[in-house]
Amino acid sequence: MAPSEIPRTVKAVNTTQLIHLDEEATVCGLSRQHGGGWLAEYADPEATHYLWPALVHSLNHRPEHSPHWRCMLLLALREGQQVFSLLDVLPASFYALPENLDRATKTQIAQRLLASMQTVAEWSEHHG
Repeated sequence: MAPSEIPRTVKAVNTTQLIHLDEEATVCGLSRQHGGGWLAEYADPEATHYLWPALVHSLNHRPEHSPHWRCMLLLALREGQQVFSLLDVLPASFYALPENLDRATKTQIAQRLLASMQTVAEWSEHHG
């Protein structure tokens, strides 16, 4: 599949993998909804988080990292809440993640992400 084609799948990641993807986005100059170190501080270190590519995104000033995918992120926080966030992910990094969810779980996660969920920004207003 070409980087300009979004895979229609949800992938589960642990917190270590998520922090690595976030750090990669920082190094590449891609978008994230949280500052450096935020995930290490607030993401549940034992939780599973979920990424679902939503759109192809390109940066004229970063052609070496374009196109990439803007993913919806179902993020589990230390205090037990789940919030909505976004994370830009390089296609090769997304494909490197294992495909380990069944169809029903993927559908359930996608429905949660499409529902009205509290965002990282909204959560931060009340807890930051």
